[in-house]
Amino acid sequence: MNEFELIRQYFLRPAHKALLGNGDDCALIAPGAGNVLAVSSDMLVAGRHFFADVDPCALGFKSLAVNLSDLAAMCAKPLAFTLALALPNADASWLAGYAKGLFACAERYGCELVGGDTTRGPLTISITVMGEVPLDLASRRSAARIGDDIWVSGELGGAALALALKTAGQAQGSTGPVMPELVRRLEYPTPRVELGLALRGMIHAMIDVSDGLFGDLRHMLDASACGALLREADVPMPAQLLRLPVAQRRASAFAGGDDYELCFTAAAQNRDAIASAAKACQVRVTRIGEITAQAGLRLLDGGLEPVEATTVAALCGFDHFG
Repeated sequence: MNEFELIRQYFLRPAHKALLGNGDDCALIAPGAGNVLAVSSDMLVAGRHFFADVDPCALGFKSLAVNLSDLAAMCAKPLAFTLALALPNADASWLAGYAKGLFACAERYGCELVGGDTTRGPLTISITVMGEVPLDLASRRSAARIGDDIWVSGELGGAALALALKTAGQAQGSTGPVMPELVRRLEYPTPRVELGLALRGMIHAMIDVSDGLFGDLRHMLDASACGALLREADVPMPAQLLRLPVAQRRASAFAGGDDYELCFTAAAQNRDAIASAAKACQVRVTRIGEITAQAGLRLLDGGLEPVEATTVAALCGFDHFG
């Protein structure tokens, strides 16, 4: 099949939100009155961001989900996305599986495909997602305030542990029945779109945890010109992680990445409102520390003793060029 047959067969769908969807030279998208467009792009490369033999349905779901997580971090409602796809060959079975997962995610979060491109090359996926949010309710990394609580959604480290075990060839056998749950966290992340919308007006700064809690939180601290004090015992982790040696547990939960949870700050007087909003979304949220005037990221261990600064600094998160 040629490029246009590929698009028509697997990716062409009628527009619902867009004024003009895919099939023309450009899509036409108008946000609702009083809103601005929030736009984000992510690229996924075989062998770098995912295993080449990953289930194409899971890859389709995840490739959009990781972009929707960026919208959630801005308190933005999904509208539409574009897809640029480089393929080694036009494998019908792979394309059918990928499209199935992609549109399952798109339909779940109300985000429609409005255009893109395809070409032959090493398997590479690039998605640009668009959402809408009132300008005064869009969260920013630079808005954390001294004295704010620091919160995270969900649990941290499960996807990183699954990745480590799969990389080591231990995804089956000795890892036992807990592995499918962890692998699902890795391959089918849940973007916290509903929570992001529910938190509008309650929070100051927010970021999605894609490259590890410490690395992403440091981006927020740098942008906000402040510091943070975290309590290790309060950081929510899967039970499987809590059974690991402390160094391995910290590496997964603090520096592992692929969680796609939200980390946000808010004034203490909003604790009850945040808890109620999270409950309505059926998402766990946990206070794990405070924003401080003292620069840098500090960690208290389970006994509330300071962890050495060199240990904390080493948990720097994922770096594409590291």
